[in-house]
Amino acid sequence: MFARHPLLTPDPHGLITRRRATAAGLDDADLRHLVKHGELVRLRRGVFVPSDHWASLGEFYGRPLLRIRAAQACLRSDHVLSHDSAAMLLDLGCPDPRTASVHVTRPKVHGDADRAGIKHHLAPYADHQVVTLDGLRMLDRARTALDMAREHGLVAGVACCDAALRLGVTQEDLAAARSAMRCWPGSRVMDAAMRLADPGSESWLESEARLLVTSLDIGRPETQFGLTDGTRTVWCDMRVGRHLFEADGYLKYTAAHALGLDPGRVLREEKQRQDFISGFKLGVSRITATDCHSGRDNARARLAREYADTCARFGTDISDLAPYVVRRRRPLAA
Repeated sequence: MFARHPLLTPDPHGLITRRRATAAGLDDADLRHLVKHGELVRLRRGVFVPSDHWASLGEFYGRPLLRIRAAQACLRSDHVLSHDSAAMLLDLGCPDPRTASVHVTRPKVHGDADRAGIKHHLAPYADHQVVTLDGLRMLDRARTALDMAREHGLVAGVACCDAALRLGVTQEDLAAARSAMRCWPGSRVMDAAMRLADPGSESWLESEARLLVTSLDIGRPETQFGLTDGTRTVWCDMRVGRHLFEADGYLKYTAAHALGLDPGRVLREEKQRQDFISGFKLGVSRITATDCHSGRDNARARLAREYADTCARFGTDISDLAPYVVRRRRPLAA
């Protein structure tokens, strides 16, 4: 790509800074020419990436990570990554990494501010709350999960607390982080997120779906409910009484297509799985991302009807299922 500029090479992460370009003998006019002709992509002022490298990166992780590194190349003040940026890097998830700003927390800044795609947060933190991952310093999972609750609300807070617990953070860790945030804005949301957190939710969608079920006021769902007949074992996302709620994402179908698998076979296996579950006289409801967002009111009405129908047909007691219920033993996270 850079045959005309043999000295212009990206850093180990694929970035080209203005300083690096200057050292290779290029000026701003050369960089503008490369951007105009599609050889470079401008990530932010003074930071670029070769267009072929950018095209090779995934939009949900690779590109957001490179935008974070580009921001790091420009920041000079003392800071740590936080909120959406830390949540993505620590596998907690965030509402939409494709559009998220880069978030940093600084002990010395005049209030929260958005500057050129970087959101600066004024907030204290302790040294023990800082972790380093692949050369990037960020706030740890417990603090980040609570920051996400303050920044984005209950759904994000619960989803990130779920993920933190699933990855080895304890309720005591969350409580310790919370105790250092007394009287902070968003205190009630943090408390609610901690109270509702459950490591049994294995994805952001499952966390959203669990909150939707919780809003029906039919009891706290049991996560990862397992059933076996001695030959086959299935795990269900949530159970209340004799009714199961399954978070139905499109990933299982799109991933099958991407791997060259037969989507029809995936659908047949899903049908056989549901038939197996129904054979235990259990009702099943499916919850999609649309149900959790734009179709929430209609979804709540539908789920309430389906749950009530199961109660009318089978009741709520599951004592007869005792010989078939299995418990998942969770490995300790590293």
